[in-house]
Amino acid sequence: MSILDAIVEQKKIEVKNLHNRYTFKSFSEFEFYSRACINFADSISLSDRICLIAEIKKASPSSGILREYFNYKDIATVYYRAGVQAVSILTDEYFFKGSLNYLSTLASNKDRPLLRKDFIIDEFQVLESKAFGADAILLIAEILSENQIRDLTETATEIGMHVLLEVHSVDQLNKINFAHNRIIGINNRNLNDFSLDLKTTAKVKNGIPDDCIVVSESGISSMDDINFLKGLKFNAVLVGGYFMKSLNIEKTVTDFMIGLKYES
Repeated sequence: MSILDAIVEQKKIEVKNLHNRYTFKSFSEFEFYSRACINFADSISLSDRICLIAEIKKASPSSGILREYFNYKDIATVYYRAGVQAVSILTDEYFFKGSLNYLSTLASNKDRPLLRKDFIIDEFQVLESKAFGADAILLIAEILSENQIRDLTETATEIGMHVLLEVHSVDQLNKINFAHNRIIGINNRNLNDFSLDLKTTAKVKNGIPDDCIVVSESGISSMDDINFLKGLKFNAVLVGGYFMKSLNIEKTVTDFMIGLKYES
């Protein structure tokens, strides 16, 4: 069984528990459910730069613990101060040591969009995301059917959230209705063996309509990487592990932000 298969099996257990704990109506009673979302699409599609979605992530199956001293609130403050356009929060507990509490705590005082990054396979997880303060959610094409992508996207849209739909290969593009999914993430990481290849970005982007918002994810850590993505006219990058491993996150993020700006 691959890592991805193991994650999905764990999610099925979590979804069953979620259905036992909540009803459709109970999500609407949460504080954040009725609040308007910050516009994720607008925030990550600026004309003068590649936008930065900076991730809060304590661990990963491929790298283990990324940061021994992990204070998610301090990390978020650093991100905000550096001027990132959005913040991604890993909420998976079992494999990434994340928490929905990270999301809800940061949502209580936010001024830019929060992306819930998890392995979402069920409508209740979408409702839960809004209830805990997410402005956008990640959907992973590799673990979803075409119908699931459509249904989960519709649920998110109906409650005011945006969807970042993530693909890992050209083969997954035929699942996508680009009229509904306008924000596409290209993950350079193979989710079966967790290997990285930035060239994945170039191959997949050719199959995505020009009017979509396109995000490159994983394995981005140098000016060479940034310049490569600038040449491909990406709208945004999602970076987590590189920042988490830094001895000086603020300097690393600030320097990264400078590099992402297009020369005038």
